[in-house]
Amino acid sequence: MKRIVVIGAGFAGLWSALAAARKFDELGQRADQAEVVIINPQPWHSVRVRNYEHPLEPTLVPLDSVLGPTGVRLVQAKATSIDSTNRSVMTDGDGAVEYDRLILAVGSELVRPHIAGLEQYAFDVDTYGGACTLQAHLQTLPALPDPPGRYTAVVVGAGLTGVELAAELPSRMREIVDEADRDKVRVVIADRSGKIAQSMGGAQPVIEDALNTLAVELRPGMSLESMDAQGVVLTNGAKKERIDACTVVWCGGMRASALAAQLPVTLDPAGRVPVDSFLRVEGVPDVFAAGDCARILIDGVRPSVMSCQHGRPMGRYAGNNAACDLYAKEMLPLEIDWYTTICDLGPWGAVYTEGWDRHLVSQGETAKATKRTINGERIYPPKEGTREALFAAAAPVVQAPPPTVRADGQ
Repeated sequence: MKRIVVIGAGFAGLWSALAAARKFDELGQRADQAEVVIINPQPWHSVRVRNYEHPLEPTLVPLDSVLGPTGVRLVQAKATSIDSTNRSVMTDGDGAVEYDRLILAVGSELVRPHIAGLEQYAFDVDTYGGACTLQAHLQTLPALPDPPGRYTAVVVGAGLTGVELAAELPSRMREIVDEADRDKVRVVIADRSGKIAQSMGGAQPVIEDALNTLAVELRPGMSLESMDAQGVVLTNGAKKERIDACTVVWCGGMRASALAAQLPVTLDPAGRVPVDSFLRVEGVPDVFAAGDCARILIDGVRPSVMSCQHGRPMGRYAGNNAACDLYAKEMLPLEIDWYTTICDLGPWGAVYTEGWDRHLVSQGETAKATKRTINGERIYPPKEGTREALFAAAAPVVQAPPPTVRADGQ
């Protein structure tokens, strides 16, 4: 029996598995002739980009509801090592799983530098578990004694995740605390860059205004020097600021999963493996990679970014191409000639940008409506969950940019 093994059930992994199963079906391969196996520690697919939200239950998709109709087999275990010479993956549950083709889709993880107190005291929304832990902590705040900073939250890192979380926290915390204490809620966002959300191009001033409207305090040009159970010390090198806070959330950047280093390749600075336009890992036979752990020149010039925007199509093409490669069929190159960014700004709305320079085209409630569609529909498997619908969604095509009502009228 021929076997494609996919490691990881995030955006890239799930769509890799579905696309490979779709191609097997298209090629007329029966279940006793070819199979797709996906290795994942949890029995669900996490819509990770929504971890800044609450409640979190809608962010989980049970894998059996998606894999069952398509015949993909789940090995619920953690992949611990890859033997690309002997074509096998070692797991902590079922031992070794052999493959004819492998798709590495292990994603990324939060970078945690060696900062005093960070490991012990910081929360994060990197994973479903981490986001649940943060919410459980917030729920305990009203029952605490009244130390300085009981209702103060500091978000460190002003990339998209940090901004989206900071915009959500003021209203989210006010819903938790007693009415008499709601004016004590304080949210601060800090980043070492000269401006908060500096990478957001033309949307940066709008994001800054939105955060000010939401009463989020901005600390640009400030890095986390240390933290303890009572708060943080921020610094810009010339001065320091102590902020008492019972809640500190670290959003300090991403790096590819360490499992990517198991392959005999040179990783990029983000720990990603290099892949060609067909998603084949360069220099490693029979291995493909997709999503946050892979670096492809997405438009022939610029490298892919760690986002579901690129992870989902990378997965669809990797799965299709792995199946094609296995049966000596023509593979399809992936190229995406558009790029958008939609940043949620909580009750204020959202911003929508186009292009690598992030030209602002929509904002406020108009952009928020687009964000709701993306977060609630576009990035999910088909809700009807039939074999036909899932295979149709797994076709190796690049979706058009998400529509929005443009402020420029175009």
